[in-house]
Amino acid sequence: MSEQKLFFDEVTEGDVAPEFAHELTRTDLVMYAGASGDFNPMHTDEVKAKEAGLPSVFGHGMFTAGLLGKALTDYVGVGNLRNYKIRFTKQTWPGEVLTTRVTVAKKYDEGNEHRVDLECAVTNQAGEAKLSGVAVAALPAHR
Repeated sequence: MSEQKLFFDEVTEGDVAPEFAHELTRTDLVMYAGASGDFNPMHTDEVKAKEAGLPSVFGHGMFTAGLLGKALTDYVGVGNLRNYKIRFTKQTWPGEVLTTRVTVAKKYDEGNEHRVDLECAVTNQAGEAKLSGVAVAALPAHR
């Protein structure tokens, strides 16, 4: 998915952005640990994760947030997000396919900007919510 040009007057409440899906792999966990500096063994060490009572290593929450962030900026455009709030709801596990959902909840003008409120989620292939959130974006008017 690549960034699309979205205009305020072409968006309606209830519109749904294109989904972005990604299968979480153990390689993702190791690469994200290296990039973020988060080397918590629950994300990268299978033995320690099982010793802690977990079935396996699990994904970094911020990796999932990044997937949603990509879907959001691909939809509304880089630089147009004004607010992005998330809540982690469940752990992610290697092998899960994580899919974003972004829905236009409201359109309005605030100050000099045309804004949209967006309801956001990331779910796995079974439909379990892994992350939920809201975002606000400013969109250009058609010229």
